[in-house]
Amino acid sequence: MLKSPNIFLNDNAVLAVVIINTIVIFLLEVGVTSPPVIIIDAACTIFFLFEMVIKHIHLGIRGYWAKAINVMDGLLVILSLPSLANYFIDMPLNDFSFLMALRSLRIFRIFRIESLFPGFAIIVRNLKLALKQSSAFLLAILLFIIIFALIDCGLFATVAPQFFGTPFDSIYSTFRIFSVEGWYEIPDTIASALGSSIWTHLIRIYFCAQLFVGGIIGMSIINSIFVDAMVSDNNDELDAKVNKLQQSIDELRQIIVSKQNKD
Repeated sequence: MLKSPNIFLNDNAVLAVVIINTIVIFLLEVGVTSPPVIIIDAACTIFFLFEMVIKHIHLGIRGYWAKAINVMDGLLVILSLPSLANYFIDMPLNDFSFLMALRSLRIFRIFRIESLFPGFAIIVRNLKLALKQSSAFLLAILLFIIIFALIDCGLFATVAPQFFGTPFDSIYSTFRIFSVEGWYEIPDTIASALGSSIWTHLIRIYFCAQLFVGGIIGMSIINSIFVDAMVSDNNDELDAKVNKLQQSIDELRQIIVSKQNKD
């Protein structure tokens, strides 16, 4: 973690300003536009601008933009400059307020302070391992979603256009079914549109099959892979203890054998 007497090069100081700026952006978005809030917002923007300039001087242009965190910071500072210019020049910036709100993304700087998250590096490492181990199965689930979505789009585009009107809508609706949350709303809507018939029962059975294949079996397998990878450190510790115990047993066996040979 970067520490320096210069406030603009001190991660703790920068993080404090980031948190203050995030709170101010929240207040502005909910309609609190009192002069103190506006002044603090402008002061935060000026602070970030000075931080960017001083880091360019300290690291050099190439050194500054070589780091991913600085690339994100620099782009967010540039995007927030219109909000600062608006205090001096009357510009209609309401349509670009979301660009200014992007400054709150700098809150992710908090993950650089390892003292707050002593096990964060281990979590990230295990997450990468989980993604690697489940990549093939994740791809298979994605293909299943696309296949079912195209089938559903062809079958139900006219009956339930709000769910299957386009392939993109159909992909999202199929993902909803696979995620289990609120899945029953889709077949019930189609069933009510068709009225009472044998088709309504077949449609419900069809969507239940989708839920079972993708939501119950598929997601359960993915969850099990992730859980196994995330707790792999516990297994490593247990393996180390077993190996140490086996080593002790081998040493005791050698001592016993040597004593027997002497006798």
